[in-house]
Amino acid sequence: MAQVLKWGWRLSGFLTVVLVFSFFRKSNELKPYHVNGFAQGTTYHITYYAEDSVLRRSQADSIFHSIDSSLSVYKPYSLITRFNQCKRGIIADRHLKKVVAKALEVSRASGGIFDITVMPLVKLWGFGPEGKTKAEPTARQIREVLSYVGYRKIYFKEDSLIKKDYRTTIDVNGIAQGYTVDVIAGFFESKGIRNYLVEVGGEIRVKGSKQPSGELMKIGIERPSETVDDSNPVLIKRIRVKEGAVTTSGKYRNAYKSGSKKISHLMDPRTGYSIRNEMISATVLAKDGITADAYDNVFMGMSVNEAFAFLKKHPGLEGYFIYSGKDGAVADTASAGFNALLEK
Repeated sequence: MAQVLKWGWRLSGFLTVVLVFSFFRKSNELKPYHVNGFAQGTTYHITYYAEDSVLRRSQADSIFHSIDSSLSVYKPYSLITRFNQCKRGIIADRHLKKVVAKALEVSRASGGIFDITVMPLVKLWGFGPEGKTKAEPTARQIREVLSYVGYRKIYFKEDSLIKKDYRTTIDVNGIAQGYTVDVIAGFFESKGIRNYLVEVGGEIRVKGSKQPSGELMKIGIERPSETVDDSNPVLIKRIRVKEGAVTTSGKYRNAYKSGSKKISHLMDPRTGYSIRNEMISATVLAKDGITADAYDNVFMGMSVNEAFAFLKKHPGLEGYFIYSGKDGAVADTASAGFNALLEK
């Protein structure tokens, strides 16, 4: 009898171990969670893998609201609007300070191709918060605006962002969504989430893989048409990225025609005119969204040859470019690092 009880104890203990092991294994399984919505004038899609939900729609919206309250030129109460309306400067919060600091860094690296003080030019050519107009400015108007455009006309003094000319205004829309995906990625990292994809308006930050398959997440790249109003771009490439950010800038999304000329919202702050070169779109892979988003704008202001020369000097960047060839046909090309990620 004693032996039977002893054996029964052993069996019970074995079952307990099995049940406990099964419980922990089940609790450690990662499930997919999806958060989708509308923010920053566009859509966002977030996928992450976790044991339990760590990000709700309301939390995501709160993050967007915090960023927009600092960086949106479309919000009359935002910090950037206050800077644009003031004559001297303001105390910058963490969002504005980080984004402007990065913008100035990229402006110096690109020789002024990327410049957040370009906002008066953008408005002069009929783009921006006030809406579009198809009336071209005169050369005199452009020269006047250029007198207070230029990244050297703003600077930081401790925590304050200062302008040298009271007419200088800034617009960080060309870099803000890349920064936004970084902020959300930082939220996931703080919660111990290591597998996620964050997409805001086509700008993407990704880390890890799908669970439980372990398959790397795919990112699609669009090919624009040659028409000005392109509402149905074609998905032509897919890449698989383990970690990093992928962003795209293009002339085809926001443009109008003036006579035989195509006027893009992308302005060259050095000349005052809309960028005119063979580049149609530039997709950049970098370690984070703010870097990729800034440099996709830089490459739009370069020729394809200039873009590849720049990439050689900046090994942390990879690029994929769609451009118009000498015969007018649309072509594409990519850096070796980017090409290695393309789905065959």
